[in-house]
Amino acid sequence: MAKRSGSADLPLHNGRVPAWLASRMARLGTVIAEAIVHHYGREEFLRRLAHPYWFQSFGAVMGMDWHSSGITTSVIGALKRGLAPRAGELGLHVCGGRGSHSRRTPHELVAIGERTGFDGAALARASRLVAKVDSAAVQDGFDLYLHGFIVTDDGQWVVVQQGMNGESRLARRYHWLSHDLRSFVEAPHSAIDGRNQGEIVNLTDVRARASRAGQLELLADYGPNRIVRELAALRGTPAPAEAEPMLPHLVMPAHHDVRPKDVMMRRLHGALAAAADAGPIDFAELLLVPGVGARTVHSLAMVAEVVHGAPHRFADPARFSLAHGGKDRHPYPVPVKVLDETIGVLKSALGRAKLGNDEKLDAIRRLDSQARRLEAHATGPSFGAFTAEERRRSFDYGGRSVFGWEPPPAATMKKPL
Repeated sequence: MAKRSGSADLPLHNGRVPAWLASRMARLGTVIAEAIVHHYGREEFLRRLAHPYWFQSFGAVMGMDWHSSGITTSVIGALKRGLAPRAGELGLHVCGGRGSHSRRTPHELVAIGERTGFDGAALARASRLVAKVDSAAVQDGFDLYLHGFIVTDDGQWVVVQQGMNGESRLARRYHWLSHDLRSFVEAPHSAIDGRNQGEIVNLTDVRARASRAGQLELLADYGPNRIVRELAALRGTPAPAEAEPMLPHLVMPAHHDVRPKDVMMRRLHGALAAAADAGPIDFAELLLVPGVGARTVHSLAMVAEVVHGAPHRFADPARFSLAHGGKDRHPYPVPVKVLDETIGVLKSALGRAKLGNDEKLDAIRRLDSQARRLEAHATGPSFGAFTAEERRRSFDYGGRSVFGWEPPPAATMKKPL
């Protein structure tokens, strides 16, 4: 069975991910997924997707807007494109998506079930139930427009879906995980992301058990017309009952720029110190990738944390935007050369691991471990100084955004990435 794992509230943004970034998000998202499956298995990857803070960090490390509703659409789309060619190898399938794609989810599940052997019809029913719960049983003012269903060959699954509230200009993301779900209608969520928008009708709350039973009894005994009359006469509030367990709930700020308060600086300094200790020459020699410099190693350290980090380390998703910037120039333009080098190193490491040589992949894991060891006492630049230097070097790094390529500065210093 499945349960809801958490939720998130996000500023609602329009627009599309440019093709140059969408293709790279698909490649980086796929290689991160492959690394997690290699180290920890498919079920662990599903658990990561079900955690709202990790999901936001995952999108931010790929260069997407760090706080907006677009992360949900772009991450699901990137995984669907990137994992499709590897579905047979990894045993992972991404169904659904935004708008009309979401409505095709049941048909996709049935078709995949016929190929792999799981009960596609049962999962199609689960897909419909999950959508109904978040649109009808939980009436919080958000209308669903995206439904992503990720399933393994053995029938384990995670659902990430999102609704919008046009008046408040906010989106709310809902996360579900099949592991340990006992009921679709009583406390099923693993997470919901979003801020309080006023009165909410939540019939999945454990305290609503009597209400659900009463509704069924009224419907059976009196029919819908009698229910309407009874509803008009209702007054008062229900008696208190047991508390509903708290779920991870991520609330992203409205401001578009990344600010110092959005980032845990000691963790950033740990990653920078680990990259400096690894060194451009030593790390490049270890990975056999010529030209890899400290800037790419810094990005690799943050990607390594997305692969290996514990849940509590993703409390500040904005920090992960400091790996590869953002398409809207916040915190700075996407350093395309660095992003491509990061993808290349990870793909090379995974390729060797598949042949039984884990040396490269283990080096990346050690980079994450070193960053955690160093962050307790590491020092480094202030947030403002760090982002200013990134913007100054943006042309060297192949900086690009939705506004175009970054122009060269008056004096460009050529250094290895």
